[in-house]
Amino acid sequence: MTAGNAVQTSSLGEQILGRINALAAISEEAGKLTRVYLSKELREAAELILGWMREAGMNAHLDAIGNVCGRYEGEQAGAPCLMLGSHYDTVRDAGKWDGPLGVITAIACVADLNRHGKRLPFAIEVVGFADEEGVRFASTLLGSRAVAGTFDEGVLNTRDREGVSMRDALITFGLDPDHVGAAARARRELLAYLELHIEQGPVLEAQDLPVGVVSAIAGATRLAARLTGMAGHAGTVPMALRRDALTGAAECIGAIEEFCRTDANGLVGTVGYIHATPGATNVIPGEVSFTIDVRAPTDMHRKRAVGEIVRRIEAIAGRRQLVLQIDVTHENRTAPCAPWLKEQIAQAIDAQGFSVFELPSGAGHDGMAMIDVADVGMIFVRCRGGISHHPAEHVELADVDAGARVLLRVVENFRPRECHLSPQVTG
Repeated sequence: MTAGNAVQTSSLGEQILGRINALAAISEEAGKLTRVYLSKELREAAELILGWMREAGMNAHLDAIGNVCGRYEGEQAGAPCLMLGSHYDTVRDAGKWDGPLGVITAIACVADLNRHGKRLPFAIEVVGFADEEGVRFASTLLGSRAVAGTFDEGVLNTRDREGVSMRDALITFGLDPDHVGAAARARRELLAYLELHIEQGPVLEAQDLPVGVVSAIAGATRLAARLTGMAGHAGTVPMALRRDALTGAAECIGAIEEFCRTDANGLVGTVGYIHATPGATNVIPGEVSFTIDVRAPTDMHRKRAVGEIVRRIEAIAGRRQLVLQIDVTHENRTAPCAPWLKEQIAQAIDAQGFSVFELPSGAGHDGMAMIDVADVGMIFVRCRGGISHHPAEHVELADVDAGARVLLRVVENFRPRECHLSPQVTG
């Protein structure tokens, strides 16, 4: 690398960091970062990102679902694109890197090409997906599913905690819920989808590496469980005669943890939410609802695990004379990253002087939806302590630089698969 290039990448990293901080300042909660789908804060963030895209030489617009989309034409207008992206919504009380790092780094790479007057044999599109986290309407990957053409229009009728439907929220945001389908892209338009993202785990840090090649995005199953027993007076119902829904739920939660902890093949299970009613100090809980999130490196392993977890919960409910209702609320299959894209990412990492290390993603990403319309590749960037979905989420400037350099090298040296070389190829 020449001295000039070293200065250039350093300024890229500093620009990315500055924009990460600028985006993090847009939040609905003072002192916390929260930016959920179709909120006025998300609209403000979208306008900021649109401005950055235009500064980078892209034509930019907001699509029918609220994704921020920018296009940098290739040597010939209308050529298929290499799509780069991530999301710009957040969880509640979030860290500032999850999602925005990928969007902002992609824009910075396009800006570098534009600054040098460089056009490629293909177009580059950058997409900031509007809702990956699923916080507001409890349905994830809404932005990327719309682009992939797999958006479930039934979700439009779901409501947030304030009772606002997604349909009404889209209208308030300035979008038409009857035209969400217009966001869909055809396979022939996309050469591939690449995403740069923080690891959200401790593996790269343990390996002392700034970046890694993602092998696959683990599938996930989410369940909603409800146990119904009998509410009663805390002082008058003998322990042996109780049908306590909360103690039943506690046993179920312990059984889930025990089962997943004894698995040696990467299975993880989480109960992230629990609610007991009537919720009084002196009343035996009569009904409890809780969620279950199960993930594993392979779909077969995950499905078998879910089946076993359900059987154990059913046994506990039967023994305690509790009525069980359990429903699958979300299921995503494992999304393997394309070998030809992993190879190009590995070559870029090696060319930057870093050891090549491959690892799976336990967290979900927009690539899980985009795989329905394009081959997918991912670059992970080290984050401190593996902490994510938390204000302590952090990436060092040197690692921001490393991720930007690797992504830029992949883009500049990108080689499409033969079947995607012609704009006339149909999907």
